[in-house]
Amino acid sequence: MHAGTKSRTISLVIAVGLLAAACAPPRDQPPAGSQQAQGGEFSVYVCEPEHLVPQNTNETCGAEVLNALFTGLVDYDPQSAQPVNAVAESIESEDQRVWTIQIADGWTFHDGSPVTAQSFIDAWNWGAYAPNAAGNAHFFEKIEGYEALQCPEGQELEEGGCRVEPPVTEMTGLTLHDDRTFEVTLNAPFSQFPLTVGYTAFYPLPRVFFDDPEAFEESPVGNGPFQMDGSWEHNQRIRVTRYDDYAGDPAEAQAVEFRIYSEIDTAYNDLLAGNLDVMDDIPSAQIERAKQEFGDNFIEDESSSFTYIGFPLYQSEFQNKDLRQAFSMAIDRQAITEAIRTDSVPATGLVGPVVAGSREDACGQLCEYNPERARQLFDQAGGWEGTLTLWFNSGADHDQWMQAVANQLRTNLGIEDIRFETLEFAEYLEKLDQETVTGPFRLGWVMDYPSPQNYLEPIYSTTGSSNNFTYSNPEVDQLIERGNAAGSIEDGIDFYHQAEDLILEDMPNIPMFFGRVTGAHSDRVDNVIVDAFTRINVADIEVVQP
Repeated sequence: MHAGTKSRTISLVIAVGLLAAACAPPRDQPPAGSQQAQGGEFSVYVCEPEHLVPQNTNETCGAEVLNALFTGLVDYDPQSAQPVNAVAESIESEDQRVWTIQIADGWTFHDGSPVTAQSFIDAWNWGAYAPNAAGNAHFFEKIEGYEALQCPEGQELEEGGCRVEPPVTEMTGLTLHDDRTFEVTLNAPFSQFPLTVGYTAFYPLPRVFFDDPEAFEESPVGNGPFQMDGSWEHNQRIRVTRYDDYAGDPAEAQAVEFRIYSEIDTAYNDLLAGNLDVMDDIPSAQIERAKQEFGDNFIEDESSSFTYIGFPLYQSEFQNKDLRQAFSMAIDRQAITEAIRTDSVPATGLVGPVVAGSREDACGQLCEYNPERARQLFDQAGGWEGTLTLWFNSGADHDQWMQAVANQLRTNLGIEDIRFETLEFAEYLEKLDQETVTGPFRLGWVMDYPSPQNYLEPIYSTTGSSNNFTYSNPEVDQLIERGNAAGSIEDGIDFYHQAEDLILEDMPNIPMFFGRVTGAHSDRVDNVIVDAFTRINVADIEVVQP
């Protein structure tokens, strides 16, 4: 979730032994066991996670913690975002549809139990099984047999889960060969599959999870460089300590405290006062000051983050495309980034610039500030009557720029009565999932894996796991599928571009900003890296002062 430098083009040559050669350690260090871990502890800023079960965690604060507690089949190089084998010894395919995964020896969970092929099969089946209502279930839909694990027709519950359980609990596309080998059969060829399996949804789970998933979430047992120290203290902290039997490179520090803040400004004040060691999201209004305050300890670089304003298309008021386009053209993104969102640049499409296949001006005139054309489209759509409610999550530095958006809509479209609805992030996501948000809403995206497909299919496909608009365009779905089935990532890019063009024309959401990393750290720590996925690589951080 974000590294610092722009990612290079990723070419996946699909053949036997695709990832077998990519066996270097995920960090630029000697092999496991050859380096003396240092010790000490430090603190890191996070917001309150929504969940801490990997298959149910699809937001950045939970992922930040899980990145310390778990290690997936592949890791991502912090500079290039390219996949590097971690728990996987090899991921091989001859046809891009049937994949054989070999698990490296020596990996264990924090309770001492071994990480086996079955650990992945069980975790993926649990994540895909509809009654569990896992937020990342969508990531398993390409595996053969996924549909059989979904609710029988008409038996879905609004809050997730099923009235009547599916007839089976395991996907036919997952086959165990032995303790260290399993086979994944997809519904169709998917060249990007090896790129996806470092995402949280694909982490393994120990047997103890299935005994009591709710208890597990309060104190997860992972296989990562750190293990839980006590339980999740909600809205306060999550403390982890180094796992000495970790099969990868040992963590530098002995312990990390993830400090949970509901207000980003409070966290920044603690950073200034020396009461917090690492923060990866400096408030926009403080960035210039932070550069002076922290000097060489200030972190700034490109990010994969994408901020947008979405439309609840399930509300009849927002079903007119002209209205949605009018809103977009009435907003001066450049002015907002110069005056308020100084950690961002105006978004010119749907795919972040750190990803191979992104385009500099995909959105064209629809994302350009043109108040005259905006007013024409607005009037053509019939204008707006009554109150317009703008939604955003609280405590995360969105107030000022959302106020600027409201002022521009008042000035350029004549919408006088604009109000705001704000909620803490976990509750906000729940409202979006329940489709009870009643107006344009702020939301963001950080890539799960470095591909244009990841910016399109989860958010805009009809069945996308993060399609909070209820947007559906069969032609878009078809183009994404054609891109997925292409012989390589490069071969699929043209299809993704065509899908992006159609989505932008439909405007289910307004592209607002592409983000940049703006973080800082205290003098107590060194080697602070924020990767391309906007995750702090806590295992690499060294404590240089007690």
